[in-house]
Amino acid sequence: MRSQLGPLMVVGLIGLAASQSEAATRPGVDEARESASAAPVAVQRVGVPATGLRDEAAMVLVGTALIGLAAAVRRAA
Repeated sequence: MRSQLGPLMVVGLIGLAASQSEAATRPGVDEARESASAAPVAVQRVGVPATGLRDEAAMVLVGTALIGLAAAVRRAA
């Protein structure tokens, strides 16, 4: 299990860094309003947090943890 912990931590940190860099490159709310057209359109605006893990990154981390846990249980059995 100890030999698998290092690669799992590296994958987790890479996923976290990728999600943070993706969140940093998104345009802000003010930038999106400036580029919008003047035509009247009914749009529901939803506030999206600028920081935090994205769903995809969180799912990858949980999946990786479950695979590691399954491997550890399999070896212990």
